[in-house]
Formats: sequence, C-alpha cells, structure tokens
Amino acid sequence: MKKKALKKTVERKIDAAVQHFSDNKHLFEIFAKSLIVHLAENQELAPYIHFLKYRVKDPQDLRNKLIKRAINAASAGSNLEITKDNLFTQINDLAGVKILHLHTEQLEAINRIIIEILTEHKYPIVRGPIGMCWDLEYETLFQEFGITTESRDSMYTSVHYVIEANQKTSIKAELQVRTLMEEVWGEVSHRVNYPSESINKSCREQLKVLARFTSGCTRLVDSIFQSEKEG
Repeated sequence: MKKKALKKTVERKIDAAVQHFSDNKHLFEIFAKSLIVHLAENQELAPYIHFLKYRVKDPQDLRNKLIKRAINAASAGSNLEITKDNLFTQINDLAGVKILHLHTEQLEAINRIIIEILTEHKYPIVRGPIGMCWDLEYETLFQEFGITTESRDSMYTSVHYVIEANQKTSIKAELQVRTLMEEVWGEVSHRVNYPSESINKSCREQLKVLARFTSGCTRLVDSIFQSEKEG
C-alpha cells in the first residue's frame, strides 16, 4: 500500500484528518483513562478481570488505515469519505480499552456489569455488544448471553462495544472483551497480518491453524472451570 498511488487531493485530505487527530489526541487519552478507572474500580467486575489496558491509536497507524481505505475506495470507483470534520464519528477505534478474562462462561456476567457501569456513568453505547467470531458453537453461546454476533472469516474472536464520551466534543472508544487464549491469536495476527494481509501464504495458513489451536485451548479452559464448578 503506497501513498504515491493516491491523488494529491486525497493525500491532503488524509494529512488534514491525521493532523486533526494529533491535535486532539489528548481527549482520547483522557476518555480511555476514565473508562479504565470506572471498569477497574467496580467491585463486581473486578473478579472477572485478568488484565485491563488501554491504548490511543498512533497517528501513523491512522494514516495507514486511511490510505488503505482510500485505495479500496478508488478501486471501487468511489472516493474516501472520511475528512477531518467527520473523522471522530467515522472511525471508532481511535481509542481502545481491552478486558481479558479466563473463560467464556464469565462473559455473561461481564457483559451485564459493563452495561451497568456505562449506564451509571452516562456513556452511550453507540454499537454493540457485538460478538465477532468464526466458531459456530461460540456464536450460539454469545447469542444466549444476549450478544449480537457477526461471523468473521479472518478467524478473529472478540466482543466489541463502541462507547461515546459524555462531553461536548463527540469522541468514541472501542471496548474489546476476550479470553486470554483469544488474545494470543489476536496479538500474533495483529503483528503479521494487519493493517494489510500478509503476502506470505504460509503465514496466512499458519494463522488459521493457530486460531484452531487457541479455540481448542479456550474450550479446554472452559471445560476445566465447568468441571470444577460441578465438583
């Protein structure tokens, strides 16, 4: 993906959007930190959290994302619709918070508590919760927990919420919830297969194998905790 493939007008539009984000990055930092505090300090949620962290998107990563969208739009005969004026409403993951937990059954309680926390602090959920998954068994389980699902051919598994800040400037953050095993696949895939798909066919196939291994590990962890509960 090369920037030289873009028209100068599109390059300038991307430059303006990235600069606008850089100028307001501190707002996303503040919002993400406030979410971390509200989640971490909730006594009902605390026992389910194995790990909790946040990040704000790097401006260069945003640039790469917009370049990719612009190239895809041009290939489809259209134009990049994102500008500095609508960036904060069009891109949901400029800030992100991640909760890692141990086993799938916990998700029912985690989802309920998260919604209660966000409601208490008047943070609107503008999208979600959505369970992104490729395993039909877990898709069914998510639905039983009241979570809408979306199938992902990429073999990505996670539950996402898009949350809006209750402040004058309209900004959003993405909350991701997944198990430790799902995080293993997600981190490896992010390093080698994002934002552009790897050109190495063997690498792409190995990621599919890893997804099946981590899914199997998740099932095993689920089974261990189920057995322990049954005594």
